[in-house]
Amino acid sequence: MPNTRQTSAKAASAASKVLANPKSTKAEKTAAASALAQTKKK
Repeated sequence: MPNTRQTSAKAASAASKVLANPKSTKAEKTAAASALAQTKKK
């Protein structure tokens, strides 16, 4: 069964801010990237 869960637009926005922040830790960036990978494709 495929994973049908998707990240909300608000969470995706927060994740992109984490990735853009040079002070974010590697763990934070990994989690943010994972969240963005689950966003709905346009």
